[in-house]
Amino acid sequence: MNLAHELAAGITVLGIDVSIRAQQRMLAYLTLIEKWNKAYNLTAVREPAKMLTHHLLDSLSVLPYVRGPRVLDVGTGAGLPGIPLALARPDWQVTLLDASHKKATFLRQAVIELELDDVDVVCDRVEAWMPDAKFNTVISRAFSDLAEFLALTGRLCESDGIVIAMKGVYPHEELAQVPETFLLQDVVVLQVPGLGAERHAALLQPA
Repeated sequence: MNLAHELAAGITVLGIDVSIRAQQRMLAYLTLIEKWNKAYNLTAVREPAKMLTHHLLDSLSVLPYVRGPRVLDVGTGAGLPGIPLALARPDWQVTLLDASHKKATFLRQAVIELELDDVDVVCDRVEAWMPDAKFNTVISRAFSDLAEFLALTGRLCESDGIVIAMKGVYPHEELAQVPETFLLQDVVVLQVPGLGAERHAALLQPA
C-alpha cells in the first residue's frame, strides 16, 4: 500500500473528515520533513511510512477534541500536531510556537510551500511570549510535565477554552499534580492506526 492509500485508510479509521487536497498537502509536508531532516534533525523518525503513523495520524487523532478557530501549538518542533491540524481545518488560525531558530526556519518554509495562509510561526520561549489575544485551544505533544505545561501556558487559554496535553501511557502521576486553576475534563485514549503504542490526551479547562 502506498502512502496516499495508507493516509486515506488511517483517516477513515479515525472517523474524521479530511479533504483529498489536504491529504495531498500532508504528504507534501512529510516530504519536506524528510528533505530538511538531514540538516536540521527535526525528528528521529526517518522512514516516510513511520512518519505517516507516528507524526501525521498521531497528530490527526486528537482533531475531534480541538476547538477552533484559534489554536496554539506549544513546542511544535517540526510542526506537530499544528501543521496536520491546520491542513485538516483550513478555516482555523493556527500558531506554531517553538524556541528553536532552526525549527522556526523550517516551519516558515513549510508554511510558504504548503500555502498555509492562516498559520503563524513564532520563535520564542513560551514563558516570554505575549500574544495579542488568547486561544480557544492550547495543545502540545512535546511537554514532558503536565504541571509545568499548565503553569507556562495556562494564561494563553481562553476562559472557555481547552488545554490538550498529548501523552503516551496514561499519565497517573502527572494528573495528581494538576493545579487548582485547571479542571481535568477527561483523559481520552487516542487510537492511532498502525502505531502499536499507547496514546492519551489530557483535556483540561481553566477553573
